[in-house]
Amino acid sequence: MNTRKVWVGMVDRLALVLLVSLLLASCAPGVTVGTLRTESQSVELGDAKSVRVEIDFGAGDLKLTGGADKLLEADFNYNVARLKPEVKYTDGRLVVRQPDTKGLPVLRDIQDFRNEWSLSLNDGVPIDLRVNAGAGTGVLQLADLSLTRLDVSLGAGNYTIDLSGDRRRDLDVTIDSGAAGLTVRLPREVGVRVEVEPGPNIIEAPDLTKDGSVYTNAAYGKSQVTLQVTLEPGIGWINLEVEDEAAAKLD
Repeated sequence: MNTRKVWVGMVDRLALVLLVSLLLASCAPGVTVGTLRTESQSVELGDAKSVRVEIDFGAGDLKLTGGADKLLEADFNYNVARLKPEVKYTDGRLVVRQPDTKGLPVLRDIQDFRNEWSLSLNDGVPIDLRVNAGAGTGVLQLADLSLTRLDVSLGAGNYTIDLSGDRRRDLDVTIDSGAAGLTVRLPREVGVRVEVEPGPNIIEAPDLTKDGSVYTNAAYGKSQVTLQVTLEPGIGWINLEVEDEAAAKLD
């Protein structure tokens, strides 16, 4: 039996159940699925030397990358008017949020519900990043960002968090994976220490050394920079990949 496929299938079913529950959680009348809306927004960095970025995403498909010339360059696709995203930037604090991340409006007899965010952040500015994502799928390609701290909270679904690549400073990361199927891509040349809190899950980490609840790579204790990850898993399958193998799988 392929244990990974079983767990991923369970997570997919759980995500669907949670999404439907969220959709039926409110009693707001008159909410309908309409024409797909596509919007683009951007935020200038200004003279900020560092920023705090908070992303609150209720449900759907989320993609987060670097590579933006501005602080934020974003594309949004949604077909429910009440899911129009909000973007605010004040005094070095950028907030991108769904209007109600704790529950979606009623979408009775829903057909082709869509809510898709594609966000790009600036690589050069130091970023204290917090991501709160609900049910759905997501790819967080964070290898090129100049992160000073990262906190991620996930609901049910399937997510990939890419932390590979070189880093100039130590980085503390906290990931609450909820009921998600999760892949975390890790660097090879930067020292990595992953501490996993106990939970009903399956951990795959073929290229890391395991000592109790702690996983380390070959560069840990040798490199000048350390990536410290605290993983708080719920029910699900978790794959810890070292970047060379991850890259090979994408080819």
